[in-house]
Amino acid sequence: MKVTHSWRRYRKSILALFFCWSMSMAQAVDFMPVSEVQTGMEGIAKTVLVGDDISTFNVKVLGVMENRGPSGDLILAKFSGPVMEQTGGIAHGMSGSPVYINGKLVGAVAYGWGFADGTVGMITPIEDMVKLWNIPYEKNLSNSWSDDRLIPMGTPLMAYGFDADSMEYMKSKLPQYGYETYDTASATGDNVKKPLVPGGSVAALLVDGDLKLGAIGTVTYVDNDQVVAFGHPFLKHGESDYFMHNASIFTVVKSVNSAFKLGSMGSEVGTVTEDRGAGIAGKTGVIAHGIPLRFQLADYDMGRERNTSVKVIEDPEMTPTLAATSFYNFLNKTLDRSGSGTATVSYKITPRDNKYKPLTRTNMFYSSESISEKSVDEFYNVVDVLMNNRFIDYEIMDIQVKADVTKSKVTAKIVDATASPVVVAPGDTIVVDVKLEPFRGEVVTKEVFFKVPEDQKIGKATLEVRGGGVVPLPYVLEKQKYNLTDEIIRRLKTYKDFDELFKEIQDTDTNNQIVVEFLEDGVSMVNDGSSAKTAKKAKLESVERNPLPGDIKKEPTASESLSSDKDEKKQEKTAVDTEYIIQGDGQFSIDVMSPAKRDKVLAKRAKEAKQKAKLEKKLDRDASNTVKASDDKGSSVNSSGTNNSSSNDSSENDANNKASGSHVS
Repeated sequence: MKVTHSWRRYRKSILALFFCWSMSMAQAVDFMPVSEVQTGMEGIAKTVLVGDDISTFNVKVLGVMENRGPSGDLILAKFSGPVMEQTGGIAHGMSGSPVYINGKLVGAVAYGWGFADGTVGMITPIEDMVKLWNIPYEKNLSNSWSDDRLIPMGTPLMAYGFDADSMEYMKSKLPQYGYETYDTASATGDNVKKPLVPGGSVAALLVDGDLKLGAIGTVTYVDNDQVVAFGHPFLKHGESDYFMHNASIFTVVKSVNSAFKLGSMGSEVGTVTEDRGAGIAGKTGVIAHGIPLRFQLADYDMGRERNTSVKVIEDPEMTPTLAATSFYNFLNKTLDRSGSGTATVSYKITPRDNKYKPLTRTNMFYSSESISEKSVDEFYNVVDVLMNNRFIDYEIMDIQVKADVTKSKVTAKIVDATASPVVVAPGDTIVVDVKLEPFRGEVVTKEVFFKVPEDQKIGKATLEVRGGGVVPLPYVLEKQKYNLTDEIIRRLKTYKDFDELFKEIQDTDTNNQIVVEFLEDGVSMVNDGSSAKTAKKAKLESVERNPLPGDIKKEPTASESLSSDKDEKKQEKTAVDTEYIIQGDGQFSIDVMSPAKRDKVLAKRAKEAKQKAKLEKKLDRDASNTVKASDDKGSSVNSSGTNNSSSNDSSENDANNKASGSHVS
């Protein structure tokens, strides 16, 4: 029995070696250079129409178009045969179909004429395609080369698991590519890895996992673990890290514009390492790491939860959009509705380099139109800023996202606030009681303690109370006065290093916070009696105190840098979290003095308040005596006197409070 098992294992090994040798022999083929291609030459091309079965169609050379392609020459050809009759001409997805003349590989079917029938097209020479295996390092080239009369035959994106709204969102963020997307399905056997062969199907994916997004084309040539395909650019990003997958074709769909192959994107088999004018190139057996995203989503109203994941390519231009689109899509499917709602979104972005801290942030959002889209905006901006910052190459290892959504409007408006004291010295604490009116709820009060900065300037100051996502109204008015757009505001802000940028993203106010801070000098809606001519104008750098995370502004000049060392100081503020999205703002006028002067002023005000209280008490007593003189019942007079005494004590307390406190303006 042992001998039998050994023989079987030996026989399997021999068959495996024979299979590998057969594959390498089958793929060993001579090339025909463009210089040998002549008008009238005939050959065949290979492609898949259904499943994995390779079909052939006829090719006849019409001529050579010198230097007309993105990487050099193109070969003009006429295509014919039953396949062309069935498809109506070359279709999207046939790009990369290898063309053979006299048994030699000439190149790949890649382009068609926009104004002609689909049986005339161009071939990219194989000589240019295999150069992609040894190309010098170059990163993120410009967008795809184009000729208005030539149409690459493989640009549609197959989308698995995405809804129409998320695809529109993606296109709005990446309009420069202009790709059409088509919904597709999975196929039986997609999880089985299959060897890539010339004429077979291959897919280059941007998103993989529970969602898939990528382009399907045809393999042109395989040399051991090296592959070239498409014959034209996919995105023309140069050096790339797309996910290389098997593909299986359902059918060729005829279209008014151009037919296309509809297929499934199967098992991951390698990495697309180059994306250039002559096509895409990659290696099998090497899996691109990408950026994994894990989502934990919940709809409170329906009691529905979803845990899901994808990985997206690591690319500064595309990753933010692909990550946000995936988030948007999963949120849509979890809610199974459109429209208003409130979301609490938390995310953690972990860098590959452990010398940098993970970024964690939680925020609340409300939208009356589309809570799904509103929920992903900040997430998109943060990923974009991190990956495209000017300081370091921030490589992301992992992203985790949690979102809880309800249809309820979880907002509260600031309806009133009191601050005490309003005469302070640097280092003092001001207690701010903020009254909030929740949407269709009872008024609640939140207490905020604000410490006056130790280096606060002496004089009048404006204390702002606002929701974390609210731009103070005085800043809005200043912005309008100087006709400053959001883009100008963003460009006014700068950071000295990545740590400062990271801290701003991490600590930027959230929509559910009550924020208390001093406004910039001279920017106020509180009428303190000062002349408009003597009031200082706000510094342009601070017209808007709540920019988007990571906003960039211009570098200061040398003279500005020297003066800013004296004038600029860290903006002190206090932020308190709440369970609501806070709306509205208001201001207090605060007198900042030296400790000695503060004590003197407070003592004087307390004395004046006491005298005022005594005067009010005397007037009340006189009024009470008048009542006594006209009233025959002493018990009623005594009761009245007692009540007046209580009222007088209250008046005295109110007077003392007024001496040191103030209501919001």
